[in-house]
Amino acid sequence: MDFATIFTNALTQAVSPITASYALAALGLAVHFGYTGLLNFGQAGFMAVGAYGFAISTLTFGASLPMAILTAIAASVLFAILLGVPTLRLRADYLAIVTIAAAEIIRYVVTTNSLTKITGSANGLATFERGFYGLNPFQPGDYQVGPLEFNDRTLWITIVAWALVLLCASIVWGLMRSPWGRVIKGIREDEHAVRSLGKNVFVYKMEALIIGGIFGSLAGIIFTLPTGAVQPANYGTELTFFLWTALLLGGMATVFGPILGSMIFWVVLSLTQGILLGLIESGTITFLTAIQAGQIRYILVGVALMLLMIFRPQGILGNKKELAFS
Repeated sequence: MDFATIFTNALTQAVSPITASYALAALGLAVHFGYTGLLNFGQAGFMAVGAYGFAISTLTFGASLPMAILTAIAASVLFAILLGVPTLRLRADYLAIVTIAAAEIIRYVVTTNSLTKITGSANGLATFERGFYGLNPFQPGDYQVGPLEFNDRTLWITIVAWALVLLCASIVWGLMRSPWGRVIKGIREDEHAVRSLGKNVFVYKMEALIIGGIFGSLAGIIFTLPTGAVQPANYGTELTFFLWTALLLGGMATVFGPILGSMIFWVVLSLTQGILLGLIESGTITFLTAIQAGQIRYILVGVALMLLMIFRPQGILGNKKELAFS
């Protein structure tokens, strides 16, 4: 086995734009659940809304890049309001059911045949990324960054994606140390106590849902730019559960936990696949096929998550005191 190639691929995956999109979306979940206590199982829906808002405004209405981004953000805010008004007074388990259903509704709506001219139905949309790459300051060619190799497009989207992650992380860091953040944490611990102090709990929950949803929308845009295509099949319930895995790995009520968790999630997937495929190709493992190896890696991530929840339920960067939810 070529361990150098395996570890280089894992390192490349750790800093890839897809990992950055997961970090952004998981950071939104940290605002929802880690800090506010909102059990949102529909973050994939916010990602889909952002991705389709960006793509449709570009392809159908010819919007510029800034306008397309603003359209995606506005669509996520509208989705958060429509989702939050009837649901934010529900208990956590009922809220989880409603949010996961809402995400599925979004996915099935964009696959409707009657909307094919706008959403592309099951085939999705493509070639809407030209405005973004038109701003690329790097000359065409390959670039070496330490052991990693990038072409000009990959380097540009990687820099933009991680800059956006750092910006959003800074925003969350500032918010959670403000009076607003202290109220949010109070709602997570005991919303009745916060309500008795004269705070409008519903409004604070709605604001948290909108902020986390905007992060999810931006993650949806970053998720599509490397390939320049958006397809409804990519926004199934498994995407939300992967985001929850990243959140739990890093730590729920932390700023950098979702980022670290996303990187660990993709590094583990890359390492396990590379090692298993190497063992299969060398003949060391004969009872697995390459397709089965791709499935085994998710099982290994699941086992690792189970062990983490048993021995360190707060996550890698989490504080155990933050788990004292009412």
